[in-house]
Amino acid sequence: MTGVGPHQPEGRPLPVGDVPVPAGYRVGEWEIGGFLAAGSWGSVYLARLAGPEDGGEPVEAAVKFMSTAGLAPRQARELAETARREVEFSHATDHPYLIRLLDTAVVSDPGLPALDGAVALVMERASRSLLDVLSGSSGADANAAGQAVLGGLLLQVAEALTYLHEAGWVHGDLKPGNILLMADGTARLADFGLVSQMEGTHGYAPPLGSPDYLPPERRTEQLGERGVITRPATDIWAFGVTTHQMLTGGTFPFPGSTPASRAAAVHEYAAGRSRLRLASDLAPAWQEIVTACLAADPETRAATTMRALLPRIRAAGEATAPVRLRPRRRVAVAAVAAATVSAAVLGPAVFGWPWHGDPGRPAGVEIHVFNIDGKCKEQTERLRACSLGLARDPHRKYDADNVVSQRVWHGDVLRTDCVVNDGDRVEDELGIGTPRWYRVRFDSTPDGRAWLPAVRTRDDPKVPVCTDASSP
Repeated sequence: MTGVGPHQPEGRPLPVGDVPVPAGYRVGEWEIGGFLAAGSWGSVYLARLAGPEDGGEPVEAAVKFMSTAGLAPRQARELAETARREVEFSHATDHPYLIRLLDTAVVSDPGLPALDGAVALVMERASRSLLDVLSGSSGADANAAGQAVLGGLLLQVAEALTYLHEAGWVHGDLKPGNILLMADGTARLADFGLVSQMEGTHGYAPPLGSPDYLPPERRTEQLGERGVITRPATDIWAFGVTTHQMLTGGTFPFPGSTPASRAAAVHEYAAGRSRLRLASDLAPAWQEIVTACLAADPETRAATTMRALLPRIRAAGEATAPVRLRPRRRVAVAAVAAATVSAAVLGPAVFGWPWHGDPGRPAGVEIHVFNIDGKCKEQTERLRACSLGLARDPHRKYDADNVVSQRVWHGDVLRTDCVVNDGDRVEDELGIGTPRWYRVRFDSTPDGRAWLPAVRTRDDPKVPVCTDASSP
């Protein structure tokens, strides 16, 4: 599908990186709604099928815009190749645990030069990702129901990977952020920009990927004209890292506070100078699975196919004996169970906006503060070095002159009543950015309010757009 109609209603546009996409903009039969997320490649927006003829419930989707505006020729070619891979893969595959591509478009709109030529991928809309679960969960004990839910999700991911490998594909970028949870609680493997089709035993992929999920051999593979060699063993390693994270509340299987330090630990392990030390609270059956996935020798790992792992994953997931997890950990088990089988979780401390007895202030929606720094997430003390700032004005540059005196810490619970989607663009430490800001209340600030950048939370509260961002 090409030729997106230039339907531009009044109002401030929402950005895709630096590309404005007005709310109400039409992408073929899809009408763009709220802003969902942003990254270095572009942004994702909510979309609805315009004017359903049957008068039923509107069909919702997510639209990923990939714009080449402002990119160097090489970067533009890489982005176009990423889009081509996603489209080619989605047309060639079909599995219940793969996210479905519903439509594609190339924007043709000279009236919006920054958006003209952008690739738009219309996909199934998910509720959240496993990364959201890991970063937004609360400390609690894992119970039998939670173990069963987690085992079921891991089994679904394993079934999707088995299908991919046997159909001749390598995902190449498996991680919690690329595993989505649908409204019915099932998992979907997503983001196929680095997928590669095998030619015999291997395929070729761009020299990209998330460092924490790359196997040791990937760091030494020679870059050729077609990219770097990639094999199913690449996905098996990433599955082992992801499984360890999910079952230990987000802990990586290799020590280190940064991706670089963890990469060094992987190198030492692959060189035989250190041994694999998995989390002690990982159940024995899962320890065996993760150990097999994280075999340092790629040939040894390749002998353990996803097909061979399926019955072991199924058996481990069906073992419902409770597992006692360490206190004050960010536990994925409880969060997944709460979303699907109403398992109880413990909430963090709430401060700031009053909960009761103030009819002049609406109750708002709960929102959790997130700090990407691993050391700060593990801290039980409110150290100044681990605190995060709140802005006075979301449209001004986010610097020292535009912060309130009140600080917040990872896990704090705030309340928000509205959002702005066109504020100052802020990026986290991984380069993920967004212009989205949530208005929160604080009695300690002069005007009783402050602004939290959306990169400092993994929640997606359903709140209206602020009609007057300057008013408390």
